[in-house]
Amino acid sequence: MKVFWEKCKVITICLGMGILFSSCKTTQEVITPVVEENKLVVYTSHKEEVYEPIIKEFEERTGIWVELHTGGTSELLEEIAKGNGEFTCDIMFGGGIESYCAYSDYFKPYVCSRNNSIKKQYRSKDGSYTAFTELPIVFIYNNKLVDSGRAPTGWQELFYQSWQGNIAFGDPLKSGSSYTMLVTLIQAMGMEEDVTLKQFARALEYKVSAGSKEAVDEVSSGAKAIGLTLEETALKAIDNGADISIVYPKDGTSTVPDGCAIVIGTKHEENAKQFIEFIVGDDVQQLAVDRLHRRSVLENLQQTGDESLKVLNYDVEWAGTHREEILKSWANIIAEQGR
Repeated sequence: MKVFWEKCKVITICLGMGILFSSCKTTQEVITPVVEENKLVVYTSHKEEVYEPIIKEFEERTGIWVELHTGGTSELLEEIAKGNGEFTCDIMFGGGIESYCAYSDYFKPYVCSRNNSIKKQYRSKDGSYTAFTELPIVFIYNNKLVDSGRAPTGWQELFYQSWQGNIAFGDPLKSGSSYTMLVTLIQAMGMEEDVTLKQFARALEYKVSAGSKEAVDEVSSGAKAIGLTLEETALKAIDNGADISIVYPKDGTSTVPDGCAIVIGTKHEENAKQFIEFIVGDDVQQLAVDRLHRRSVLENLQQTGDESLKVLNYDVEWAGTHREEILKSWANIIAEQGR
Protein backbone atom coordinates (compact mmCIF):
# COMPACT_ATOMS: atom_id res chain seq x y z
CA MET A 1 0.00 0.00 0.00
CA LYS A 2 1.43 3.37 -1.00
CA VAL A 3 1.92 5.84 1.81
CA PHE A 4 -0.29 8.87 1.52
CA TRP A 5 2.30 11.56 0.82
CA GLU A 6 3.20 9.75 -2.43
CA LYS A 7 -0.31 9.80 -3.83
CA CYS A 8 -1.04 11.71 -7.00
CA LYS A 9 -4.41 13.21 -6.18
CA VAL A 10 -4.41 16.75 -4.78
CA ILE A 11 -7.34 18.35 -2.98
CA THR A 12 -7.33 22.04 -2.21
CA ILE A 13 -8.24 23.09 1.36
CA CYS A 14 -11.71 24.52 1.62
CA LEU A 15 -11.63 28.22 2.45
CA GLY A 16 -15.21 29.17 1.69
CA MET A 17 -18.45 27.65 0.51
CA GLY A 18 -16.96 25.80 -2.45
CA ILE A 19 -14.13 23.39 -3.17
CA LEU A 20 -12.06 22.81 -6.26
CA PHE A 21 -11.15 19.24 -7.07
CA SER A 22 -8.00 18.69 -9.09
CA SER A 23 -6.42 15.43 -10.16
CA CYS A 24 -3.42 14.27 -12.11
CA LYS A 25 -5.82 12.39 -14.37
CA THR A 26 -8.06 15.23 -15.57
CA THR A 27 -8.19 18.98 -15.95
CA GLN A 28 -11.98 19.14 -15.53
CA GLU A 29 -13.16 21.41 -12.71
CA VAL A 30 -16.23 20.63 -10.62
CA ILE A 31 -17.69 23.13 -8.14
CA THR A 32 -19.45 21.37 -5.27
CA PRO A 33 -21.19 23.10 -2.35
CA VAL A 34 -19.89 22.18 1.08
CA VAL A 35 -22.47 20.43 3.25
CA GLU A 36 -22.31 21.74 6.82
CA GLU A 37 -21.96 18.31 8.41
CA ASN A 38 -18.90 17.67 6.24
CA LYS A 39 -16.95 20.71 7.47
CA LEU A 40 -14.21 21.15 10.04
CA VAL A 41 -12.78 24.51 11.12
CA VAL A 42 -9.14 24.16 12.22
CA TYR A 43 -6.91 26.72 13.93
CA THR A 44 -3.25 25.77 13.53
CA SER A 45 0.10 27.24 14.51
CA HIS A 46 1.91 24.65 12.41
CA LYS A 47 3.87 25.73 9.36
CA GLU A 48 2.47 24.86 5.94
CA GLU A 49 4.92 22.00 5.33
CA VAL A 50 3.50 20.28 8.43
CA TYR A 51 -0.24 20.85 8.12
CA GLU A 52 -0.65 20.70 4.34
CA PRO A 53 0.00 16.97 3.66
CA ILE A 54 -1.90 15.95 6.79
CA ILE A 55 -5.01 17.99 6.04
CA LYS A 56 -5.08 17.05 2.36
CA GLU A 57 -5.01 13.36 3.20
CA PHE A 58 -7.59 13.78 5.96
CA GLU A 59 -9.94 15.43 3.48
CA GLU A 60 -9.39 12.71 0.91
CA ARG A 61 -9.93 9.82 3.30
CA THR A 62 -12.94 11.21 5.15
CA GLY A 63 -14.72 13.53 2.73
CA ILE A 64 -14.58 16.22 5.43
CA TRP A 65 -13.50 19.62 4.12
CA VAL A 66 -11.23 21.77 6.25
CA GLU A 67 -11.50 25.53 6.71
CA LEU A 68 -8.05 26.52 7.90
CA HIS A 69 -6.93 29.51 9.99
CA THR A 70 -3.20 29.92 10.73
CA GLY A 71 -1.32 32.03 13.26
CA GLY A 72 0.89 31.93 16.34
CA THR A 73 -0.09 29.62 19.19
CA SER A 74 -0.70 32.44 21.65
CA GLU A 75 -2.82 34.57 19.33
CA LEU A 76 -4.99 31.62 18.27
CA LEU A 77 -5.54 30.51 21.86
CA GLU A 78 -6.45 34.06 22.83
CA GLU A 79 -9.00 34.17 20.01
CA ILE A 80 -10.53 30.92 21.29
CA ALA A 81 -10.62 32.32 24.82
CA LYS A 82 -12.35 35.51 23.65
CA GLY A 83 -15.11 33.35 22.20
CA ASN A 84 -15.72 31.94 25.70
CA GLY A 85 -17.66 28.93 24.47
CA GLU A 86 -19.14 30.61 21.41
CA PHE A 87 -18.20 29.04 18.09
CA THR A 88 -14.80 30.19 16.86
CA CYS A 89 -13.40 26.95 15.53
CA ASP A 90 -13.76 23.20 16.01
CA ILE A 91 -10.22 22.20 16.80
CA MET A 92 -6.83 23.64 17.73
CA PHE A 93 -3.85 21.90 16.11
CA GLY A 94 -0.32 22.85 17.20
CA GLY A 95 1.37 24.50 20.16
CA GLY A 96 2.97 22.91 23.22
CA ILE A 97 0.74 20.90 25.51
CA GLU A 98 1.51 23.25 28.43
CA SER A 99 -0.38 25.93 26.49
CA TYR A 100 -3.36 23.57 26.30
CA CYS A 101 -3.15 23.11 30.07
CA ALA A 102 -3.27 26.88 30.50
CA TYR A 103 -6.40 27.11 28.31
CA SER A 104 -8.02 23.83 29.36
CA ASP A 105 -11.31 25.57 30.26
CA TYR A 106 -11.90 26.17 26.55
CA PHE A 107 -11.38 22.57 25.40
CA LYS A 108 -13.83 19.69 25.38
CA PRO A 109 -12.36 16.51 26.90
CA TYR A 110 -11.83 13.63 24.47
CA VAL A 111 -9.75 10.48 24.97
CA CYS A 112 -8.73 9.01 21.63
CA SER A 113 -8.87 5.28 20.93
CA ARG A 114 -5.03 5.10 20.82
CA ASN A 115 -4.49 6.81 24.14
CA ASN A 116 -2.82 3.74 25.66
CA SER A 117 -0.32 3.67 22.76
CA ILE A 118 0.82 7.23 23.49
CA LYS A 119 3.81 7.55 25.81
CA LYS A 120 2.45 7.69 29.34
CA GLN A 121 4.08 11.02 30.25
CA TYR A 122 2.30 12.71 27.33
CA ARG A 123 -1.26 11.55 28.09
CA SER A 124 -3.61 14.26 29.26
CA LYS A 125 -4.98 13.57 32.73
CA ASP A 126 -8.29 15.23 32.00
CA GLY A 127 -8.51 14.48 28.26
CA SER A 128 -8.38 18.17 27.36
CA TYR A 129 -5.73 17.59 24.67
CA THR A 130 -4.08 14.83 22.63
CA ALA A 131 -0.31 14.90 22.09
CA PHE A 132 0.80 14.93 18.45
CA THR A 133 4.62 14.83 18.16
CA GLU A 134 7.60 15.06 20.49
CA LEU A 135 9.75 18.21 20.02
CA PRO A 136 13.18 18.44 21.71
CA ILE A 137 14.67 21.88 22.37
CA VAL A 138 18.24 22.27 21.04
CA PHE A 139 21.00 24.85 20.68
CA ILE A 140 22.27 25.81 17.24
CA TYR A 141 25.36 27.69 16.11
CA ASN A 142 26.71 29.18 12.89
CA ASN A 143 29.59 27.02 11.66
CA LYS A 144 31.49 30.00 10.22
CA LEU A 145 31.29 32.05 13.40
CA VAL A 146 31.63 29.42 16.11
CA ASP A 147 34.16 26.61 16.41
CA SER A 148 32.59 23.32 17.51
CA GLY A 149 34.80 23.23 20.58
CA ARG A 150 33.56 26.65 21.69
CA ALA A 151 29.84 26.10 21.15
CA PRO A 152 27.68 26.12 24.31
CA THR A 153 26.95 22.65 25.66
CA GLY A 154 24.75 23.48 28.65
CA TRP A 155 22.12 26.00 29.75
CA GLN A 156 24.41 27.91 32.14
CA GLU A 157 26.75 28.75 29.26
CA LEU A 158 24.06 30.90 27.63
CA PHE A 159 24.78 33.45 30.37
CA TYR A 160 28.49 33.72 29.50
CA GLN A 161 29.63 37.23 28.63
CA SER A 162 31.04 35.97 25.32
CA TRP A 163 27.52 35.27 24.01
CA GLN A 164 25.83 38.44 25.25
CA GLY A 165 23.81 40.04 22.47
CA ASN A 166 24.67 37.19 20.12
CA ILE A 167 21.85 34.74 20.91
CA ALA A 168 18.79 34.30 18.67
CA PHE A 169 15.54 33.56 20.53
CA GLY A 170 11.95 33.87 19.30
CA ASP A 171 9.43 36.05 21.10
CA PRO A 172 7.64 33.86 23.70
CA LEU A 173 4.69 36.27 23.68
CA LYS A 174 3.95 35.04 20.14
CA SER A 175 5.64 31.66 19.87
CA GLY A 176 4.49 28.67 21.92
CA SER A 177 7.80 26.86 21.31
CA SER A 178 9.74 29.87 22.63
CA TYR A 179 7.65 29.77 25.80
CA THR A 180 8.61 26.10 26.16
CA MET A 181 12.28 27.10 25.74
CA LEU A 182 11.92 29.77 28.41
CA VAL A 183 10.38 27.33 30.91
CA THR A 184 12.98 24.68 30.03
CA LEU A 185 15.68 27.24 30.89
CA ILE A 186 13.95 28.07 34.19
CA GLN A 187 13.60 24.42 35.16
CA ALA A 188 17.15 23.52 34.04
CA MET A 189 18.74 26.38 35.99
CA GLY A 190 16.83 25.70 39.20
CA MET A 191 16.83 29.38 40.19
CA GLU A 192 13.96 31.74 40.98
CA GLU A 193 11.95 32.44 37.85
CA ASP A 194 12.49 36.20 37.88
CA VAL A 195 16.24 35.82 38.41
CA THR A 196 16.51 33.47 35.43
CA LEU A 197 14.30 35.67 33.25
CA LYS A 198 16.32 38.80 34.05
CA GLN A 199 19.66 37.10 33.42
CA PHE A 200 18.50 35.62 30.14
CA ALA A 201 16.97 38.89 28.95
CA ARG A 202 20.30 40.58 29.72
CA ALA A 203 22.13 37.88 27.73
CA LEU A 204 19.83 38.69 24.79
CA GLU A 205 20.45 42.42 25.32
CA TYR A 206 16.65 42.59 25.58
CA LYS A 207 16.14 41.81 21.89
CA VAL A 208 14.09 38.89 20.59
CA SER A 209 13.41 37.51 17.12
CA ALA A 210 9.94 37.78 15.60
CA GLY A 211 9.42 34.02 15.93
CA SER A 212 11.13 30.64 16.17
CA LYS A 213 11.79 30.42 12.42
CA GLU A 214 13.26 33.91 12.37
CA ALA A 215 15.62 32.92 15.19
CA VAL A 216 17.02 30.11 13.02
CA ASP A 217 17.29 32.48 10.06
CA GLU A 218 19.34 34.90 12.16
CA VAL A 219 21.85 32.18 13.08
CA SER A 220 21.95 30.86 9.51
CA SER A 221 22.67 34.33 8.11
CA GLY A 222 25.31 35.11 10.71
CA ALA A 223 23.31 37.91 12.32
CA LYS A 224 23.59 35.90 15.55
CA ALA A 225 26.20 33.29 16.46
CA ILE A 226 24.02 30.89 18.44
CA GLY A 227 20.33 30.31 19.10
CA LEU A 228 17.60 28.22 20.65
CA THR A 229 15.09 26.33 18.56
CA LEU A 230 13.27 23.03 18.06
CA GLU A 231 15.19 20.01 16.78
CA GLU A 232 12.69 19.80 13.92
CA THR A 233 13.26 23.42 12.82
CA ALA A 234 17.04 23.05 12.96
CA LEU A 235 17.05 19.81 10.95
CA LYS A 236 14.83 21.34 8.26
CA ALA A 237 17.12 24.35 8.00
CA ILE A 238 20.16 22.09 7.60
CA ASP A 239 18.36 20.10 4.90
CA ASN A 240 17.71 23.40 3.11
CA GLY A 241 21.41 24.27 3.12
CA ALA A 242 21.84 26.28 6.33
CA ASP A 243 25.45 26.15 7.55
CA ILE A 244 24.56 25.50 11.18
CA SER A 245 25.10 22.70 13.69
CA ILE A 246 22.97 21.29 16.49
CA VAL A 247 23.93 20.83 20.15
CA TYR A 248 21.85 18.71 22.53
CA PRO A 249 22.39 20.25 26.01
CA LYS A 250 24.50 17.90 28.11
CA ASP A 251 22.55 18.79 31.25
CA GLY A 252 19.30 17.78 29.54
CA THR A 253 16.51 19.37 27.59
CA SER A 254 12.74 19.21 27.27
CA THR A 255 10.87 17.15 24.69
CA VAL A 256 7.43 18.68 25.19
CA PRO A 257 4.95 17.53 22.53
CA ASP A 258 2.68 19.81 20.58
CA GLY A 259 -0.99 18.99 20.84
CA CYS A 260 -4.47 19.02 19.41
CA ALA A 261 -7.79 19.65 21.16
CA ILE A 262 -11.51 20.04 20.48
CA VAL A 263 -12.85 23.51 21.26
CA ILE A 264 -15.91 23.92 23.46
CA GLY A 265 -18.76 25.19 21.31
CA THR A 266 -17.69 23.16 18.29
CA LYS A 267 -20.33 22.74 15.60
CA HIS A 268 -18.62 19.69 14.10
CA GLU A 269 -17.66 17.58 17.10
CA GLU A 270 -17.67 14.18 15.38
CA ASN A 271 -15.48 15.50 12.57
CA ALA A 272 -13.08 16.92 15.16
CA LYS A 273 -12.86 13.52 16.84
CA GLN A 274 -12.07 11.92 13.48
CA PHE A 275 -9.25 14.42 12.99
CA ILE A 276 -7.68 13.56 16.35
CA GLU A 277 -7.91 9.84 15.60
CA PHE A 278 -6.28 10.50 12.23
CA ILE A 279 -3.24 12.42 13.51
CA VAL A 280 -2.32 9.72 16.06
CA GLY A 281 -2.69 6.96 13.46
CA ASP A 282 0.36 5.06 12.28
CA ASP A 283 0.42 6.72 8.85
CA VAL A 284 0.57 10.30 10.12
CA GLN A 285 2.95 9.43 12.96
CA GLN A 286 5.29 7.69 10.53
CA LEU A 287 5.07 10.69 8.20
CA ALA A 288 6.10 12.92 11.09
CA VAL A 289 9.21 10.82 11.67
CA ASP A 290 10.18 10.18 8.04
CA ARG A 291 9.38 13.51 6.41
CA LEU A 292 8.81 16.18 9.05
CA HIS A 293 11.89 15.65 11.28
CA ARG A 294 9.63 15.06 14.27
CA ARG A 295 9.48 12.32 16.90
CA SER A 296 6.38 10.22 17.34
CA VAL A 297 4.47 10.21 20.62
CA LEU A 298 3.61 6.54 20.09
CA GLU A 299 5.55 4.13 22.29
CA ASN A 300 6.34 1.49 19.68
CA LEU A 301 7.06 3.52 16.56
CA GLN A 302 10.66 3.58 15.35
CA GLN A 303 12.27 6.97 15.93
CA THR A 304 15.06 8.98 14.34
CA GLY A 305 17.45 11.54 15.80
CA ASP A 306 19.94 11.51 18.64
CA GLU A 307 18.97 8.59 20.87
CA SER A 308 21.48 9.64 23.57
CA LEU A 309 19.39 12.73 24.27
CA LYS A 310 19.14 13.47 28.00
CA VAL A 311 15.57 14.46 28.87
CA LEU A 312 14.71 16.80 31.72
CA ASN A 313 11.70 16.09 33.92
CA TYR A 314 9.76 19.02 32.49
CA ASP A 315 6.76 19.95 34.64
CA VAL A 316 3.99 20.47 32.09
CA GLU A 317 1.31 21.33 34.65
CA TRP A 318 3.52 23.95 36.32
CA ALA A 319 4.33 25.46 32.92
CA GLY A 320 0.62 25.63 32.13
CA THR A 321 -0.57 27.16 35.38
CA HIS A 322 2.28 29.71 35.50
CA ARG A 323 2.12 30.68 31.83
CA GLU A 324 0.36 34.02 32.26
CA GLU A 325 2.56 34.99 35.20
CA ILE A 326 5.83 34.11 33.41
CA LEU A 327 4.90 35.84 30.19
CA LYS A 328 3.80 38.96 32.06
CA SER A 329 7.12 39.07 33.93
CA TRP A 330 9.04 38.57 30.70
CA ALA A 331 7.09 41.32 28.91
CA ASN A 332 7.75 43.73 31.79
CA ILE A 333 11.48 43.00 31.80
CA ILE A 334 11.80 43.56 28.05
CA ALA A 335 9.60 46.69 28.14
CA GLU A 336 11.47 48.32 31.04
CA GLN A 337 14.80 47.97 29.26
CA GLY A 338 13.35 49.19 25.98
CA ARG A 339 12.39 52.60 27.38
